[in-house]
Amino acid sequence: MQHSSAPTFPTLAPKPGILPFAIAISVLNILGHTWLGFEQAWATPFVSLAAAYSSELTVELAINGWQRARFRGGIRRLVVFLLPAHITGLAVGMLLYTNERFMVVAFASSLAIFSKVLFRVPTGAVSGPPTTHFLNPSNIGITATLLLFHDWVGVAQPYQFTENVSGALDWILPAIILCSGSFLNWRATKRIPLILAWLVGFALQAVIRSLVTEESAIAYLAPMTGLAFVLFTFYMVTDPMTSPRSPRRQIVFGAGTAAVYGLLTYGGVVFGLFFSLTIVCAVRGLLIWHRARNPATISKELGAAGRKSVTQVAT
Repeated sequence: MQHSSAPTFPTLAPKPGILPFAIAISVLNILGHTWLGFEQAWATPFVSLAAAYSSELTVELAINGWQRARFRGGIRRLVVFLLPAHITGLAVGMLLYTNERFMVVAFASSLAIFSKVLFRVPTGAVSGPPTTHFLNPSNIGITATLLLFHDWVGVAQPYQFTENVSGALDWILPAIILCSGSFLNWRATKRIPLILAWLVGFALQAVIRSLVTEESAIAYLAPMTGLAFVLFTFYMVTDPMTSPRSPRRQIVFGAGTAAVYGLLTYGGVVFGLFFSLTIVCAVRGLLIWHRARNPATISKELGAAGRKSVTQVAT
């Protein structure tokens, strides 16, 4: 007599830092809509999450099919699988302002998820996935939406993060986010060199612009005092999946993003934070593609790094 065994599923664990990040952005959205002063409609985060969840599930089913879908095997696996989409959906809903044009929010979140499939580069890996995405999902979703629907949408105003906060809380709230972000990027993502390079580079471009335009450097440094800038610094530019691993390349990535921001802003381009990160991520993707496609580089890297993938060495 044969006994049918229950299907087994491979281990699915959240990537380092993703769970505390998901909790933090969830708490921020709840506090934002109930207390801090978020100006988006209450339905915005729910529409954005629904679009992100459904897009993530659609992509998984299209690639792996039902039998091999990674979210199968219980509610815990489903939750872990949807954590990246959860972060993306809340980030897009929090940072875009579309009034009540919910379809635009859904478009941004869906594009953010689909970008991980549409924009990929070969890794040259001996083992592991043959390709990887290189564009920050939330950022590219926001960037594309701002470009395509610039007459309809904008970004959330920085004051909404502390609109209803006064007194000592004006300092306490940013301090909490700064400390938690520093701890997360120190212990989990290992992106402290990137953060320092981005901050120093941002200050430097502000000083250079002030010398060129003969305006006060204080005005160009002012964005650094806002909570929106703190969130971008600790929770957007440091995305571990789309930023370099090695400290040296992290410094180049952070400083490069600041330099591109300075050039865009000097040229009168608005929304420079999002556009600069998109440009730098795209350039990094081209470099990874070139490194992985160059046979001489692959041989050299594999000889030096053994069984490591070219991407691990190059990024």
